[in-house]
This record gives sequence, C-alpha cells and structure tokens, in this order.
Amino acid sequence: MKKFTTENGLVMPLDRANVDTDYIIPKQFLKSIKRTGFGKNLFDEARYLDKGLPDQECTGRPLNPDFVANQPRYQGASILLARENFGCGSSREHAPWALDDFGIRCVIAPSYADIFFNNCVKNGILLIVLDELIVDELFKETAANPGYKLNVDLAAQTLSKPDGSTIKFDVEASRKHILLNGLDDIGLTMQHAEAIKAFEKSYKDKAPWLFN
Repeated sequence: MKKFTTENGLVMPLDRANVDTDYIIPKQFLKSIKRTGFGKNLFDEARYLDKGLPDQECTGRPLNPDFVANQPRYQGASILLARENFGCGSSREHAPWALDDFGIRCVIAPSYADIFFNNCVKNGILLIVLDELIVDELFKETAANPGYKLNVDLAAQTLSKPDGSTIKFDVEASRKHILLNGLDDIGLTMQHAEAIKAFEKSYKDKAPWLFN
C-alpha cells in the first residue's frame, strides 16, 4: 500500500451531499478485483452522457461538460472536496479503488460513512473531517481561485492554504500510523512476524502430534 505523508494537490469540489458508493463507481463495474483500472469509471453516471458498460473503452465516450471532473481547471486534481455523508450506501471496496486509480489521494468532507472510511484507510487514501462551515469556506475559495491547491501534512495534521494559513485536523492514532507507514492488514500483521514465529514454535513443541 502507498504511504501517505504529504500531498500538495489541486482541489476538485464535488458539491453534493450523500454521495453513495454506487455514484462513485456504479454496480456494473464491480466484476474485477484487480484494484486497478477503475479510475476511468469514477462518477461514471455523472461524468459521461451515455450509459457505461463493463469492459467498455471510455476514449471517445461523450463527456458531460458540466460535471466537475471534466472541467479543464480541475484536471490532475488529487484532493477531493465533498459534502456530508460521503461514501454512504453499499460497502464496495471498488469505491476507494476508483478514487485511487483516478489520482485522488485525499478527501475532505464534514462526514463519511463508516465502512467507506475504513476501506479508504486500508487503500492509502486520507479522509479528513472538517467542520461544515470550514468546508463551505473551502468550496468558496476553490470556486473563486482557479488552480486552488492545498498542502496536506499528515504527520503535523495540518492543511496549508495558498494564503499561508493552516487548518488543523484530527486523525485517529492507529489510522495515522497505517497511512504514514503504508500498512494494509497484512502489513500490520507482519510487524509481529517474530512473535508469530515464536508462538508457532512453542505451540509445536507443546503439541507436536498436531503437526504430524
């Protein structure tokens, strides 16, 4: 899993509350478990004017010019600004896979669905929770300033704005450790590899008949 330490990225605003995981990556694209290749179908129903089909090439599909991800000023964005209850709905892990494959490294919103939050952490995406009034202000600043960027420092737990001001954010210590070190569930387990080996040896010594 990729580590998350800092991200100095262009902000893309998605001004919509209660964005569910089917909106993030529609159900017809859930057939693969490769974790890659989903970025082209991120927000598919809003991003394209036709209906997306599995294994369909997206080059040449008609784009919705009004959708934020298609607007030239937001191309290459790595920070997504969203509204409350982002990632609600089904628990599909394809949603963070699609965000990551598109290039989103961090999402900022007032609140998230719990399962989606945990899935993002396990895939190296930092989710920042900020007060709704602060999020409102970020939406206004992003709209008023083309090329609006934020610098995210996970270790310091700060967002640095273009004017030099900073915003502090909270993050649970265990999630911070996972992201800073790029540890998925297997990586966390392997941190205790020597203790696991010692237990296996001692257990085998105590009950050798179980290993015949």
